Amino acid sequence: MNKTVDVTVRTGDGEETIAVERGQTLRDALLAHDFPVYGTVSRHANCGGRGVCATCTVEVDPAPEPTHWHDAAAVRFGYPRLSCQITVDEPLTVKLLDKYVWGQVLPRRVSGGE
Repeated sequence: MNKTVDVTVRTGDGEETIAVERGQTLRDALLAHDFPVYGTVSRHANCGGRGVCATCTVEVDPAPEPTHWHDAAAVRFGYPRLSCQITVDEPLTVKLLDKYVWGQVLPRRVSGGE
């Protein structure tokens, strides 16, 4: 079994695939590769990956089974997952979200005639 897993990271600038040590949390892997998982304020004031501040949210495909109460609610209600509560064991694709203020994600808006 390989010691690393490929994780494809999608940002507003494009897509990059990184090698992540199997068993590492997604949050730690993203931060180690200089990907922003936090908003402007939460970058400095967050729970450090303990799953209580809900500011390190990402969209994940395929979404692993939730192991944390917040992620179980995220699956049920269709909102982003906590990157600190996802252990990387299989290849996956992650979409980073634009964060504003704390960890909030602005609602998607339909523009023009769409």
